[in-house]
Amino acid sequence: MPKLKTHSGAKKRFNLTKNGKVKRAHAFKSHILAKKSTKRKRGLRKAAYADKTNVAAIKLLVPYK
Repeated sequence: MPKLKTHSGAKKRFNLTKNGKVKRAHAFKSHILAKKSTKRKRGLRKAAYADKTNVAAIKLLVPYK
């Protein structure tokens, strides 16, 4: 069976943890930051996990990660 292609955008955005969870970054942290509170921006720095409804689709995009 041929090797599968990894989705280039997905490999930059997602990491898989040891337990198989999908780790992701928060959105809304790249620009227009002046109107966002410091507390909100600080919270957006922290990593988050992908929702269980999206995990299967993400794992297909990054098969070798």
